[in-house]
Amino acid sequence: MTQPEVEIRRAWRHAAGVDHDRLIDGLLLRYREPHRRYHTATHIMMVVRHVHEVAAALARQPSPQLIVAALYHDAIYDPRAADNEARSAELADRDLREVGWSGEQRGAVTTMIAATATHVTDDSGEQTAILLDADLAILGAEPRAYQAYVTGVRAEYSFVGDHQWREGRGRVLQSFLDRQRIFVTEPMRATREHRARANIEAELATLR
Repeated sequence: MTQPEVEIRRAWRHAAGVDHDRLIDGLLLRYREPHRRYHTATHIMMVVRHVHEVAAALARQPSPQLIVAALYHDAIYDPRAADNEARSAELADRDLREVGWSGEQRGAVTTMIAATATHVTDDSGEQTAILLDADLAILGAEPRAYQAYVTGVRAEYSFVGDHQWREGRGRVLQSFLDRQRIFVTEPMRATREHRARANIEAELATLR
């Protein structure tokens, strides 16, 4: 078992309060799908790590719902589909129902996962903001890590021609630059906002 998988399993057991290896084995199997190049167990591990880092910087404790949302937010990942987040939320809801979580607890998880479709909080609360910033942390990574992310995502969209890729990717990147702020939480703005904008501008220059 890889280090990311070890950390994911540990996070699941701590947050869910149960072992239930069959469910976490199924989740890990999804993150091993051969078409994934960036949205793998390593990405999930890093999101969970960033969740803890941001929460600690805010003097908060991440809720079990937040950790589980981080674990499941990319459980369904088909680059050709437009409903990955909704289907990931449905999977999380089914699994959490099986381990006995209440409707309120499951609803908090599915709401957070759904928010990753647009990365807009809509005043959904601090825990959602932490998840979204943790998911986007790679945008503000050092250039080599950012380039590895770009390469991975491009490989996941290898079925898209170069012209279409440049147009679509360019729109996505520009939408982030057009925001008043990319990161919602103060710790992430302080440490990653400037670098994220520099990374995005540099990538955009390669797409023109």
